[in-house]
Amino acid sequence: MRLLAGVVVVAWMLTLPFAQQGLASSARVAALQSALGSLGYYRAAVDGVRGPLTRTAVAAFQRHRGLIADGIAGPVTRRALGRRGRPGLGSRVMRRGMRGWDVAGLQFLLARRGYPPRAIDGAFGPVTGIAVRNYQAAAGLTVDELAGPATLRALRSRPSRLRGRYPTGPVRFLRPVPGPIGDRFGAPRPGRRVHQGIDFPVPFGTRVGAAGVGVTEFAGRNRAGYGNLVVIRHRLGYTTWYAHLSTITTWVGERVRGGTRIGYVGSTGYSTGPHLHFEARRFGVPFDPVPYLLAAVASRRAPRAVRCSPRRLLVNYRLEPARGCRPLRR
Repeated sequence: MRLLAGVVVVAWMLTLPFAQQGLASSARVAALQSALGSLGYYRAAVDGVRGPLTRTAVAAFQRHRGLIADGIAGPVTRRALGRRGRPGLGSRVMRRGMRGWDVAGLQFLLARRGYPPRAIDGAFGPVTGIAVRNYQAAAGLTVDELAGPATLRALRSRPSRLRGRYPTGPVRFLRPVPGPIGDRFGAPRPGRRVHQGIDFPVPFGTRVGAAGVGVTEFAGRNRAGYGNLVVIRHRLGYTTWYAHLSTITTWVGERVRGGTRIGYVGSTGYSTGPHLHFEARRFGVPFDPVPYLLAAVASRRAPRAVRCSPRRLLVNYRLEPARGCRPLRR
């Protein structure tokens, strides 16, 4: 028993640095998204996920600056971002009035710990100051609104308030397809991974409807195993993901409502058969969507939608007003 306990402790000590490194990496991605967003290249919500939207934005910035457009934000790209690409997180004590890469990373870490500021914009304003003070008080730190080494260590190491808990709020989702639920959230996966969503084992070609009101943030091929993927951004930091589709019928920037047709069930990506993989996330953190699913299934008849300029997407978790939209007939 003592030997077994020692093995468990050693394994935990070996995995903890990698978990902290992963969170720090996500903070760097969030800072990059914030910097690109301020320049007009990244127009989705800052979520710390290094996905297709981020790579596309980096490549567009690189082409505009005459750099190699590989979609990788290395030292050269960081220098090209100017003041938005510096200083590094942890290189200074952050306080109200400061701006920069490190402030955006701090704001992301606060959001992941359940203390989201109003925006992840790289500007340390009054709302970010309130979030810092609230977190310091909850973590038993000195409440001075100064984000120094102690606050950053706590943010990187302490368990998230969102982990193991369900987010609170009035959010509810329609079932995107009819039928029972197969694999559930948290089911084991190869490589010590766990299932981050739920599966609906329904026939190939089943119509998929949006689970609620929002804007299509991503619609295309995903190389990380999701296959044909649609991501819809809702209010209050929520997103829903629809994976392994055979066909996508929505587009980036489309305003959808509950039941709007977004695609059809398939088996693309890492899939062993036709099914819909459905995820719900808040501020980029997956959670079990089952307690938030309504009994109603997304309507088979898609409501009237509008096509808007792709430049008018979500900015800092809020929908910008769209002008010049025209009705779309399906």
